[in-house]
Amino acid sequence: MEIIVLLAVSFFGYLLMYRLYGRFIGKKIFHLSADNVAPSIAQQDGIDYVPTKKEIIFGHHFTSIAGTGPIVGPAIAIIWGWLPALLWVFLGSAIMGAVHDFGSLVISMRNQGKSISEFTSKYINSRTRIFFFLIVFLALWIVIAVFGLVIAIIFHLYPTSVLSVWLQIPIAIFLGYQIYKKGRNVVLWSILAVATLYVTMFLGSLLPLDMPALFGIPATGIWTIILLIYAYLASVLPVTTLLQPRDFINAYQLIIAMILLVGGALMASVFGGLKVVAPAVQMTPAEAPPLWPFLFITIACGAISGFHSLVASGTSAKQVKSENDALFVGYGSMLVEGALATLVIIAVAAGIGLGYQTADGQTLLGSTAWNTHYASWTAAEGLGSKVGAFVVGAANMIALLGIPKQLAIVIMGVFVASFAGTTLDTATRIQRYVVSELGNDLKIQSFNNRYLATLFVVLTAALLAFASGADGTGALTLWPLFGAVNQTLAALALIIVTLYLKTKGGMKWMVSGIPALFMAIMTLWATIIHQNEFMSGNNVLLSVINTLILIIVVWIIVEGIIRFFTSAEKIEGERVNIPGS
Repeated sequence: MEIIVLLAVSFFGYLLMYRLYGRFIGKKIFHLSADNVAPSIAQQDGIDYVPTKKEIIFGHHFTSIAGTGPIVGPAIAIIWGWLPALLWVFLGSAIMGAVHDFGSLVISMRNQGKSISEFTSKYINSRTRIFFFLIVFLALWIVIAVFGLVIAIIFHLYPTSVLSVWLQIPIAIFLGYQIYKKGRNVVLWSILAVATLYVTMFLGSLLPLDMPALFGIPATGIWTIILLIYAYLASVLPVTTLLQPRDFINAYQLIIAMILLVGGALMASVFGGLKVVAPAVQMTPAEAPPLWPFLFITIACGAISGFHSLVASGTSAKQVKSENDALFVGYGSMLVEGALATLVIIAVAAGIGLGYQTADGQTLLGSTAWNTHYASWTAAEGLGSKVGAFVVGAANMIALLGIPKQLAIVIMGVFVASFAGTTLDTATRIQRYVVSELGNDLKIQSFNNRYLATLFVVLTAALLAFASGADGTGALTLWPLFGAVNQTLAALALIIVTLYLKTKGGMKWMVSGIPALFMAIMTLWATIIHQNEFMSGNNVLLSVINTLILIIVVWIIVEGIIRFFTSAEKIEGERVNIPGS
């Protein structure tokens, strides 16, 4: 019964926040207007700038910002207890993350669809823009290099998901052809595409595919190469060819997965004895860092994530066809991600107790299962452990609906892997935009060519991925920096939103200013702790890079504070021309 109460309160809360707070921000703070011509229409080119129905762009935006984030973060942060995780997911997504995403989207739409790093010059100054570019490039560089490995690991954990994930590509291309070339009904053909995808999942459960080592390159390295090649191709194609139709399929896949999870949770609560087996609060779990500030760094997607501002101001702002759609896409998708993170928390806090198999083949139940999986921070830290906790817990609940557990594992495996794939190619496309914008500023004309710019993006990611050897794990060297860098980016994006709202007069800036202050404190606190750890561990590389990040972040914050106390009239009079504006 406690699971039913948690679900009801959380989901009703998300709906209430959208209808009240979201609409208030859209109408009273940002003054959304259909009269403002969207960049997707004003700069339509059929490749990147394409006006799109809000349901379709919602699918793209959600799957791009989500990836494995709302699964991995909550699945590890629950080690501090389900209550802190659940509170941060709800309050973070509704008050901070949704404002961050929505604000970044609207401001980009009012600046020709430019990235947030590019229009930083308009709201702070031109030198700050370069520093912002460096933070953004570093974050995306790590994401692209790591996510090839992430998907490779998921394929290794769940070989039954491989066939469906790859067959989704031709299914999506065919769907795009039917919708955009033949003018077919979007909903009908999307349902047919999703049904076909689920048929491939059944086939995948019968035909698991394991990648062997080839030419002395381990399976993870082979998959990383293949996935980077895929990311290149997906990122240079027009968005209507693959990106939009695939993400529309993923949107339906999300709805189905969430219905299965909710249905499974309700069924398990009533008939299966589902109950929370995780502790409500656990302040000092073995080997774990302190809850403050690391809860707010560990759970990013699902609460607030700087990467979202890059998606909002990167691909989504170029496709939303009306400002009025921005609330549904920007604010709404963040709340849905919060709802997904809530289901993940329930799956790992309760679902894992229905049956957990240890490495030696033992099946554990109840709190014993949870305590074994979360025996220490190290035990629960690896990607396989995080994803595994969710997939096993979710499959246990879904199985109570009459779906075979093995098929439920395939459904969840495909769900996780396909979302991770969306994040990979979206990050590649956004990095291409960043490189092109920076190339314009530096007068490097070759970066205006999307093929060359994307090639540069993929090759630099490959250099990082294979820096430590043929297994493609090189980016893991820099991965300890990513959590703090990502959340620092969220704080910086909120600062830009706050400065934008400050120019509009009154106290509107407070809706983003207070979250900006909170995130700046949490992330700087975590970055300083990391710096001490890197230095005490004699990790010269991470110490140097982390120091540079600290300097850049403090610089941007100081510049933002100075700008904040500059009069609105003076700011309007000092607008810096953005290239292409």
